[in-house]
Amino acid sequence: MFILASQSPRRKEILEMLGIDFIIIPAKNETEIPSGLSIEKGVEQVAYLKAKEVFEQNPDSIVLGADTVVVIGNEILGKPKDKNEAFNMLKKLSGKTHQVITGVSLIKKDKTVTFSEIADVTFATLTDKEINDYIETNEPFDKAGSYAIQGKSAKFIKKLNGDFFAVVGLPCQKLYEELKNF
Repeated sequence: MFILASQSPRRKEILEMLGIDFIIIPAKNETEIPSGLSIEKGVEQVAYLKAKEVFEQNPDSIVLGADTVVVIGNEILGKPKDKNEAFNMLKKLSGKTHQVITGVSLIKKDKTVTFSEIADVTFATLTDKEINDYIETNEPFDKAGSYAIQGKSAKFIKKLNGDFFAVVGLPCQKLYEELKNF
């Protein structure tokens, strides 16, 4: 049995698109990026811990855990708590390039593979009105960095260098290659 250790509807859609039969058993523990690690290694560690938590309860399965963060400079932009925080995040991203890092971990009885994919995303310069209008759609509130590249914020994306699906939540091509070897 293949288990997705996430309740992300975006990750679910990506696995369905890949034609994978799976069930969803989300990891219950929210894990912070451990201090002392680079952001990339930290995101991989969080993905691993999510997969491991679910694998321990389902040891005869293959479990996929994932985590996605938005980084500008050395600052991680998580999911906004309110409109003000969403506004401030989008203001930071306006007119700049940031990174989206998605960590993935696959675990089965005799094998574990953990990797990450980084994409550079450049936002157009946004007016305060554009930011506020976008926030009013309520789309930013369960998204790292306060936006969904595949959603209503697509009109703000000036340039993408990297895997579009990594920004959405799972690096599709790299995951496909790893699963072939898994």
